[in-house]
Amino acid sequence: MSFLEINDLKVHFPIRGGFFNTIQEYVYAVDGVTFFIEEGKTYGLIGESGSGKTTIGKAIVGLEEPTGGEILYHDKPLGSRRARKKVGYNKEVQMIFQDVLSSLDPKKRIRDIIAEPIRNHEKLTDEEELEKILTLLNIVGMPPDALYRYPHEFSGGQRQRIGVARAVALNPKLIVADEPVSALDLSVQAQILNFLKKIQKDFNLSYLFISHDLGVVKHMCDYIYIMHRGRFVETGTRDDIYNNPQHIYTKRLIAAIPEINAENREEIYKNRIKVEQEYREKESIFYDKNGKVFDLVQISGTHYVAIKSKEDLKNVENNIA
Repeated sequence: MSFLEINDLKVHFPIRGGFFNTIQEYVYAVDGVTFFIEEGKTYGLIGESGSGKTTIGKAIVGLEEPTGGEILYHDKPLGSRRARKKVGYNKEVQMIFQDVLSSLDPKKRIRDIIAEPIRNHEKLTDEEELEKILTLLNIVGMPPDALYRYPHEFSGGQRQRIGVARAVALNPKLIVADEPVSALDLSVQAQILNFLKKIQKDFNLSYLFISHDLGVVKHMCDYIYIMHRGRFVETGTRDDIYNNPQHIYTKRLIAAIPEINAENREEIYKNRIKVEQEYREKESIFYDKNGKVFDLVQISGTHYVAIKSKEDLKNVENNIA
C-alpha cells in the first residue's frame, strides 16, 4: 500500500526580463507527473540533465514549492510547511544529495552534522544523543573517532556514508537519493549501492533513486520512471523497462549504457545508430508538434508509455529496437 502519492505535480519557474523585470515566460521543469511510493520499495527516477527529475525530488522533500498538483502523505494533502510539520512529514522524508561535501557544513564536526536533525525533532540528553550518533556511525561503517573530525578529512565514499547516517538518524520512511554515487569511483559506487540495499532491509526504507545512469538503477530499483522534458515518457517494473522498452527515449538511454565487452562493440554501435534513426522517424508518435510528451497509455498491468494514441501501439511494438 502506498504511503506517498504525487498527483499531477507541476513545478514551473518564471523567466524574468525587460525594463521592469516582468515575467516573460516559464520553464516547465515538471509539467504534470503522477506516481506513488510504497513501503520498502525502491523507485528509480531517470532522465538526462534538465529533464526535471531533481526538481521532483526537491518538491517531495519540501525544497521546492509546487506550482500545481498535490502531494498526499497517508491520504493527507501537504499544502504548506505547517501541514508537513503537523503530520511529521519532515521527519519521515529525508534526502541524500549528489554533492555531499557541499551539503555538509565544513565548519562543523561530524558529531554536530549528524546531530542536527536529531536536535530539531527529538529531545535527548547529551549522553543519549552521543549514544545514538555512535550507533549511526557504526551502522554506516565509520569509526567512533570520526565524531570530532571535519568533512574535508574524509574520502568521497566516507562522506557519502556520513550523509546516509544523517539521513537515517530520524528513522525515516523515505529517502530521496539524488545521484548519490555519480561522483564516486566505480568500486566505491558498488560499495555504497550495496550498503544502501543493506540498510534498506534493516530500516524497511523506501528509496526514490534519482539518476541518469540506467545501469545503476537496474541494480537498485523495483519500479522505474523514465523522465523527459518535464514528464514521464515510460514507467514500469525493472523487467518492463529493460526487457520491453517501448518509448524511443527509453531505448536511447538503454542503448547508451556502457559496455566493456569488446566482442560486442560493433553490434552495440549498430544498435545505437538504429535507435537514433528510429528516434527521428517515430518522433511524432511520442511528441506533439511542439515537442511536448504525450500522456501515458497503459500497455500491460504495470507498464505505461507516453504515446499519441492507442492505435499507435502496434506500430511501436513492430519496431522494438
